[in-house]
Amino acid sequence: MPIKVYKPTTPARRKTSVLINKDLSKNRPQKALTKTRKQKAGRNNQGRISVRHKGGGAKRQIRIIDFRRIKFDMVAKVETVEYDPNRNANIALVVYIDGARNYILAPDGMKAGDKVISSEKKIDIKLGNRLVLSNIPTGTTVYNVEMTPGKGAQMARSAGNGLTLMAVYDGKAQLKMPSNEIRVVSEKCMASIGTPSNPEYRNIRFGKAGRKRHMGVRPTVRGKVMNPVDHPHGGGEGSNPIGMKHPKTYKGKPAYGVKTRKKNKSTDKMIVKRRPSKTGRK
Repeated sequence: MPIKVYKPTTPARRKTSVLINKDLSKNRPQKALTKTRKQKAGRNNQGRISVRHKGGGAKRQIRIIDFRRIKFDMVAKVETVEYDPNRNANIALVVYIDGARNYILAPDGMKAGDKVISSEKKIDIKLGNRLVLSNIPTGTTVYNVEMTPGKGAQMARSAGNGLTLMAVYDGKAQLKMPSNEIRVVSEKCMASIGTPSNPEYRNIRFGKAGRKRHMGVRPTVRGKVMNPVDHPHGGGEGSNPIGMKHPKTYKGKPAYGVKTRKKNKSTDKMIVKRRPSKTGRK
């Protein structure tokens, strides 16, 4: 998918880039497969900020994505590949032989007219097909992976983030994450073949703050320029340091370089190898 870089006709246009995909459908989304997006961020009914740095944005509808794909052994034909404003990967509208339509996450390379199938049996290792991990050869790149059998996909759903199936043994499957972390899930979990579409998304530059506001992202204000009542770093005359030994969040918890993962978390047993530290700490 090519990236178009605009000419610097204005300061906001300088280095601004967008993705150009002529294969995406311009049809309106299926009404039966959409629902209203409720406002869950920004200010609540009391006027207090419930979720920081979020709010506003362009109006959009939620596309109902089928993350389970439990219509087993039923061939589905891809009608269209569409843009979804709620995620960075594209989605595909598929129609089954019984006439039912669903939205699924489109893998990179999927086009209108392709046929996909989901099965608990051994089927072809083909782009977009969905299988049990025990029936997938090791070394295959997968996406839309379940963490609990039958719950629906929870891992590898964002653009370009595929997992590598490392091994299958003793009823378990080892998966290598994009961060090089290695996790273990049940071999009965299902996964789709391929990589989520739109991998060039990470290379685009928004160019101006207004594009982020359209996405519902509000400005991030530094704590040191706030008042003491609003942030532990606030207060002081002029441009002062934060006035404490270690930085903190606005709620007073340690920040920057501190591990925030809960101890004895239930999913700790799924992690075989931690991701390498960016700062060299273990």
